[in-house]
Amino acid sequence: MRISRVEANWVHVPIPAERQHISDFGRQPSFDSVIVRIETDVGITGWGEAKAGVASTAACAGLAAIVNQDFAPLLLGDDPRDISRLWDVLYNMPRQGFALAEGHVFPQLGRRGLSISAIAGVDLALWDILGKSLNVPVWRLLGGRRAERMPAYASGGWADEAGIGAQLNGYIEKAGFRAVKMRVGIMDGSPARSAARVRAARRAIGPEVKLMADAHGTWTVAEAKAFCRMVEDQDLFWFEEPVTADDKQGLAEVRRSSAVPISTGESEFTRHDFREIAELRAADVLQPDLAIAGGITEGLRIGAIASAFNLRLAPHLWSGAPAFAAGLHLATSSSAGFILEYSLGHNPMLHDLIEERFPVEDGMVAVPDRPGLGITIREDFLQRHARQP
Repeated sequence: MRISRVEANWVHVPIPAERQHISDFGRQPSFDSVIVRIETDVGITGWGEAKAGVASTAACAGLAAIVNQDFAPLLLGDDPRDISRLWDVLYNMPRQGFALAEGHVFPQLGRRGLSISAIAGVDLALWDILGKSLNVPVWRLLGGRRAERMPAYASGGWADEAGIGAQLNGYIEKAGFRAVKMRVGIMDGSPARSAARVRAARRAIGPEVKLMADAHGTWTVAEAKAFCRMVEDQDLFWFEEPVTADDKQGLAEVRRSSAVPISTGESEFTRHDFREIAELRAADVLQPDLAIAGGITEGLRIGAIASAFNLRLAPHLWSGAPAFAAGLHLATSSSAGFILEYSLGHNPMLHDLIEERFPVEDGMVAVPDRPGLGITIREDFLQRHARQP
């Protein structure tokens, strides 16, 4: 089997005005991502996803160009099942021969950012091909699923103090979620206002539903510590991205200052970033986004770090269907995996891009046994929303 075609498309899907939400990223008028298609000479096609931002803030043109112009020539003619080798080829590029022969990395620059996201999109498609070629789901290739269903948490929560309780209870009533996440941080103006919204949320949902808060990395260390002091009696399941990913020492300081569990990782790249977080004891839960951090191949390595440091793994799944499916396969097969994120913002890239569904029932998502990533791309949808760089 050989790779015969590699193509990345920037997919831009407008969101109706009445379904747009506003956060510290501003109003989200569209959902954008890069969908990677890899064809083989035996008729098997794999699909992946690469991300460079959140919804309409993503820098998709450059990301698609990396796949199409830099990576495609390196992949054509290779066996797509040699996933680990191809990951190293793309990561090390001109010094790939040294990396493959010597057993350690030889990147020409410290590799982060768009190049790693582009590798991620290719990697997901290669795992999809491998699963389809063997007629098994990817989780079977990763060691098998640990359960037929996994708990999921509703990810949303932008309403103000007066409305946050009703918004979160709407998630709970919709699909039986027993865990919900709300946004806090600079969008509220101060830690005190965020804390007031958390207290209002807890009063509304009661003590039995897990409650998470996500600051999107928008606070200083001092602000994050102040917020933690204000909500320590609210039984937060975790506090996500208190400070910018550029300040891992600060993240560790926040964690040391409070009993509130800390989660992070959606803005990190490769196992090297996650190793540093683990070594600093800066988080309790690691949240790699497989469309950003390097794909399933790198996700396996990050999961091993989580397990070795007795941390938990909860992939960031605010994404399109390929990345959501990949995160599900990793979480269900990892010894550290325990919960799935489920976007409650309007997400056509999850619900309309593919033929299948990932329904939530009683707060649980079934782990499908379809081959590969278990998704069938609606190519008419893809073509309709593809945008030229």
